Amino acid sequence: MNTKTSKPRSKNQAPKVIGKEKPIILITNDDGISAPGIRNLVESVRDIGKIVVVAPDKPQSGMGHAITIGEPLRLHKTHHFEGIESYSCSGTPVDCVKLAVDKVLHRKPDLCLSGINHGANHSINVIYSGTMSAAVEAAIEDIPSAGFSLLDYSIEADFSGARHYARQVVELMLKTKLGKHTVLNVNIPAKALELLKGIKLCRQAYAKYEENYVQRNDPHGRQYYWLTGEFQNFDKGKDTDVWALANNFVSVVPVQYDLTHTVYLKQLKSKWEK
Repeated sequence: MNTKTSKPRSKNQAPKVIGKEKPIILITNDDGISAPGIRNLVESVRDIGKIVVVAPDKPQSGMGHAITIGEPLRLHKTHHFEGIESYSCSGTPVDCVKLAVDKVLHRKPDLCLSGINHGANHSINVIYSGTMSAAVEAAIEDIPSAGFSLLDYSIEADFSGARHYARQVVELMLKTKLGKHTVLNVNIPAKALELLKGIKLCRQAYAKYEENYVQRNDPHGRQYYWLTGEFQNFDKGKDTDVWALANNFVSVVPVQYDLTHTVYLKQLKSKWEK
């Protein structure tokens, strides 16, 4: 599916929904509540629904689906976003979703949005990503969700394209009868809005980092290791997220938390079960 809007909706006005209350949208991230990415996500959808933000009080990148056990969680009301109810949490992105549902909203929101992450979460990155783990946690709680990532790590990144397509994806989600376990992994190339070709629904590429741990010594002479690596794409298909992003499409990959390899399960059953 390819969709492209010629111009951003003027004044970011949401379509009117007659006879319905605005949806409640929970927003979180893994870069921390002060990150530019989450501010841009809030601004892109603030008029679409009732926005509530619960996000980590510090960066939590690479935390995956970690939760806090054995130490207290702190939740503080903040004023990071004018006119938006927001809270900072001392825990992980997944903690933020859990606390938001149980202690802030006291109900399940209509959507959960995570991001906009600074840096890619395509291919294997989805496994390690705190951004995507927050979205996956929402889906576990029967909340349709999406994680958004911009392929630019810079604190001064241009989010205009990401804002435009984040809003477009959210509007499509609200117009579509989604399954309650829906999780969308959305990645946006670091290109000017006019260079982006639209949305492409993709599969996750088989691509990963060829990692190397560099051994060094600290000032006291003690050894430590620093993770480095080079991203390698082993998947040459033109239906993957990596291909779409390289060709200036916004990639959207539906993902799931059920990791059962169903095809291999059937193969093993036929050989192992007598």
